[in-house]
Amino acid sequence: MDAVVGESQITYDARGLVEVDDTVLGVAVVKDGKATIDASELTTRKINLEIRSLVYEQGIEDVTILNPGGKHSLGVGILTRCKMTFEGSLGYFALGVIDGPEVTVNGRVGWSACENMMAGVVVINGNAGSLTGAAIRGGDLVIKGRVGARTGIDQKGGLILTMGSVGANTGFMMQRGRQVIVGDAGHGLGDSMYDGIIYVGGTVRSLGVDCVPGEWMDSDTEFIDRKFRIYDLGTPPTFQKFVCGKKLHNYDNLEASERKLVL
Repeated sequence: MDAVVGESQITYDARGLVEVDDTVLGVAVVKDGKATIDASELTTRKINLEIRSLVYEQGIEDVTILNPGGKHSLGVGILTRCKMTFEGSLGYFALGVIDGPEVTVNGRVGWSACENMMAGVVVINGNAGSLTGAAIRGGDLVIKGRVGARTGIDQKGGLILTMGSVGANTGFMMQRGRQVIVGDAGHGLGDSMYDGIIYVGGTVRSLGVDCVPGEWMDSDTEFIDRKFRIYDLGTPPTFQKFVCGKKLHNYDNLEASERKLVL
């Protein structure tokens, strides 16, 4: 048999891990500059290909995805301004590496939603799994329910606003940006954070290493009030403010006895 050359000739993945067919089905219904995709019978790749075709090739700026069915990795890698609405819940790794979209999810999301988000707005009208907003770099991520553990781990910028409670190790190794938590926070809040601000309206089970209470300023009040007004979240509660104690910045230079005091 002749050798097969080029990805376009591949018809299957022997590992069973990748859907190699990159054909855009063109099943979206477009009307008045807005598109609707019924995703009930589509695979993850077909849904994402349809979205990318609409946004990048057809110039559609408003896309609604019906019946996403909790599929993983939906809406990832959209690097332009547009509006996307998911009518239903999403699985793991939804909306990762986005830069500019305005997204509404009328449902829940699984682990690692909005990982490495760079800009834009995502509003989740439900609960979110662990690792939500991991390594987020910019934009606003608003969760109107509860969130699991390690929310905003390695956060590098932007805002994560949670209307419910968050799990353990939220803000772990936070480098920049802000988190606003209206509910309670689990153990190890802000552990090993380098910079940034965490506001908590409820009870904190315990603070992580080098996370300490911060001094409240007028700019904090202005920021909180403005974000609650933008997203129509009502009257904000009274918040506690937490920041980095900056004791770990020179950790490598500490003596053994000093390290014990820090940790």
